[in-house]
This record gives sequence, structure tokens and C-alpha cells, in this order.
Amino acid sequence: MHDRVAGVSTSEPPETGLADTARRLKAIFVGSAGNLVEWFDFYAYSAFALYFAKSFFPSESQTAQLLNAAAIFAVGFLMRPFGGWLFGHVADRHGRRLSLTISVLMMCAGSLIIAVTPTYATIGIAAPLVLLFARLVQGLSLGGEYGTSATYLSEVAHPEHRGFYSSFQYVTLIGGQLLAMLVLLFLQKLLLTPEQLDAWGWRIPFFIGACLAVVVYFMRRDMHESEAFVEAQARGVSESPLKGLLRHPREVAIVVGLTLGGTVAFYTYTTYMQKFLVNSVGLSKDTSTVIAASTLFFYMCLQPVVGAISDIVGRRPVLLTFGVLGTLLTVPILTALQNTDSAWTAFFLIMGALVIVSGYTAINAVVKAELFPTGVRAMGVGFPYAITVALFGGTAEYVALYLKEIGHESAFFWYVTGCIAVSLAVYAFMRDTRLHSAMEQSR
Repeated sequence: MHDRVAGVSTSEPPETGLADTARRLKAIFVGSAGNLVEWFDFYAYSAFALYFAKSFFPSESQTAQLLNAAAIFAVGFLMRPFGGWLFGHVADRHGRRLSLTISVLMMCAGSLIIAVTPTYATIGIAAPLVLLFARLVQGLSLGGEYGTSATYLSEVAHPEHRGFYSSFQYVTLIGGQLLAMLVLLFLQKLLLTPEQLDAWGWRIPFFIGACLAVVVYFMRRDMHESEAFVEAQARGVSESPLKGLLRHPREVAIVVGLTLGGTVAFYTYTTYMQKFLVNSVGLSKDTSTVIAASTLFFYMCLQPVVGAISDIVGRRPVLLTFGVLGTLLTVPILTALQNTDSAWTAFFLIMGALVIVSGYTAINAVVKAELFPTGVRAMGVGFPYAITVALFGGTAEYVALYLKEIGHESAFFWYVTGCIAVSLAVYAFMRDTRLHSAMEQSR
């Protein structure tokens, strides 16, 4: 039976419509579950860096240890453009399913390597080198995961609810971060002492991630291919996805511009915030983890709400809201956060910032997917995005720690503001992709 995933005819019997909806929901669940596991694996590194940094980077300064760990975190991002290109090519030429299946296997391998790598005290300089290799593998995997999963979720969603359903990419992306935080909280509060976490407990989440990735591999192996890709294959392919992408320079520039401010803001208020609360605000590790986990939970719940709003009012007004509020309020929020000693105040400040950032995260995937025709969609979504994230998102934490180390931490607040302002200029002049979608034109 031919799978229908692109749309539902109003003339079809109710049973067909229900079956079509069920098929969409199953495809979105499988795609989202894999995305969650990949991001859990990737962010376990950031969540547990406070504990394992000293095992790989011996130093008397905690900031210096974290700086070294952040450098390897950033280097992992440098592989994401290669992953965006490689897996984008596979997805656009050979199918979304194959690309997503390979990427989760690579993430499994990277997590397993980190879990079993000996410390600096045992094998010396080889320890951080092996850690670096594992992060490169994970970065390559994640570079392919983003573009392909964003494309797949957008293609299997109903056109009228594409913003809502595609927002689940960031629900699971944030969910992966949150799961890493919850594992850390469980180990901190219920299972291990701080000494045990420092010595060997930090390895546990990487073993968990590797096992979950194997489960997802079997789920993805049997997932349905998107009908948009099947139809594009039936029409024939005349050129490589990368060559085809070069025919869309304006859309590529829009992806870079709309991503710049959002990715810096996202990584500032998520992966870096736990360390900021410990290293700059002065809160304890346990308290900082609780705050970070709590804000991530509410942030995750916001994504479908904002995605659904974009299905009603359009993508551009939502992006503009993020751009304006982010430009005006980033410095006041981070300055107030730096000067507080209250955990509740820190929670509400971070939560306010994440409400603003939701205007970008909830819909950025669908906006990018709506910019490109089917034959270059995975490449168009993933490759320019991965380059931008590698240059700006993955380095946000490193820039913040470096500026703190040299005594100019507040300069980072203006750096984030400037990046959001650049994106605001892009939002102001781009067309609303909900009203002018290449996904409809290419069918």
C-alpha cells in the first residue's frame, strides 16, 4: 500500500484520514525519539564537564579546566558542517531514513569511547586526545542529525500544522539536555557522593547514551520514508545536492543569518548557564543543576505552543519577537543574573530569557525546511546551519569563559546582543515562509 505522508484529501473516507494521521504521528515519534537520544549523548558532555574536566585536564584553576573542556566541546562543533554536508547528501540522494540510521550509530560509538577512556593520570596526553576524537565523531553525527531530522519532521507533518509538529525537534533536543541534567541530579542526590562522581560516576551517562542509541537504531531501521522524498526520486535526480544548493544562495544566506543570533542565545542560556551559575554567580553545583534542569523543562514545554502560534500568525512575527526582545533585554538579564545571590531570582531571569529564545528555537527548523525544494532540502537545512552553529553556537561557551578569564565577562553580554541584532535584521527583510513555502511549490 502506498504511504501517504504529504497531505490528506478531504474526499477520503474517515478511516483513511485517521490512518494517515496515525502514520504521521508514528513517524514524528520515531524521528523525535532518535533526536532526543542523539542530543542526550552530545549534551552529557556539557552536563558532566564540572566533574570530569579535572580527569582530562589537570590544572589548579577550575576556570582553566572548564576552558579546556569547552574547547573540545567547541571542536566537536567544527565537525558539524562536515556532518551537515555528508548526511545531507545521503538524505537527499538515498533517503532520510538511511541518513538518520547511520547518524545514530555514530553517536553510539562516540559515547562509548568517552565512557571507557582512561584518565590523564593513567595514559597522559593520550586521554584528552581520545576524548577529542570521540567528540569529533559525535559532532559529525550531530551535524547530520539536525538537518535530516528537521527535514523529515517537516515533510511528514500536515502542512497546516507544520510549525507545531516540527517544533518537536527542539522539544527532543531540549529533552536530551534535560535528560542529561536529570541523570546528573539522580547521581548527585540519590546514588553517588561528589568524590565518586569525580572519580568514575561521570562515565555512567555515556554508557546510558550508547545503549539508548542502539535501541533507536532498531526503531529507525524500520521507519517510513517521507513521501516528499519518494516523489522527488520518482521525478529523477540530475545533479548532486551540494551543486543544487548553490542555485539557492539567497536561501543559504537567510539560514546563516536567522541562525546566528538564535544559536548564540540558545547555547548561552542552556549549555553554558549551569557553569555560569557556579563559576560567576557563585551558586553550588547542586543548586545550579536544579535551576538548569527546571528551566529546561519549562522551556521544552514552550516549544509546541510557540510552534502552534506560528501556524496561525506566521513564522516571521514570531522570529521578530525574539529578535527585538533579545536585542533589548539580553544585557539587562545577564547583568542582573551575574549580580544576584538568590536561586529563585536566577530561575526567573533564565526562564524569562528562554521564553524569548523560544521565538527562534520552536520554528527555526520548519523555516529552513520551507526555504528549499525537496531535492536539496536536507543539505540546505543542515549544511549552512551547521557552519553557523560551529562558528558561533559551539564557541559561545568558550568565548564567555575566555572573557571571564581576562576580566571582561560583561563584554560577552554585548556579544550575544550583537549576534541577535544581526539576525533581527534578517527577520525584518525575509518573507514569511508559512505563506511562501518551497515545500508546497516542490510537490
